[in-house]
Amino acid sequence: MSTTQSERLRELLEPLVSSQGLDLEEIAVDSVGRKRVLRVVVDSDTGADLDQIADVSRALSARLDETDAMGEGEYTLEVGTPGAERLLTEHRHYVRATGRLVRFQLAEGGELVARILDVDDEGVELEVPGVKGRKPSARRLAFPEIARARVQVEFNRKDEKSHKKEEEA
Repeated sequence: MSTTQSERLRELLEPLVSSQGLDLEEIAVDSVGRKRVLRVVVDSDTGADLDQIADVSRALSARLDETDAMGEGEYTLEVGTPGAERLLTEHRHYVRATGRLVRFQLAEGGELVARILDVDDEGVELEVPGVKGRKPSARRLAFPEIARARVQVEFNRKDEKSHKKEEEA
């Protein structure tokens, strides 16, 4: 039997989130002044749109109202997605980040910024950007070589179509 409130909440809410076609990524209960905030982070392979977030929020709110999982005090329920600079902690996170630029903290020390090209059960195939006019290079990292990985925000990223046109020219 689970002992922490987060574990109990995960057991209660995860089936509801799954029934909506989403994955329950994170649950956190924080105190903000006198109020408590229950933050629930959901995602899927195709992302989660606002309608899905609203649907799952209503379902979670109804389930929480039926139980005493949050106790007697007031709380606010916040449901959202992982955000742009998400930390990659599960295999599915790496799959979802395919095509994205990621900052890797390496287990051996050091850091690498590269684009994920492919993911398999053992690790990731990467494209390391070229420096000072050099062409990008390929690299493979096995999952045990990765201490931490976080998606990077790209403001000037070329979309796939324009990138392919440049390669053909």
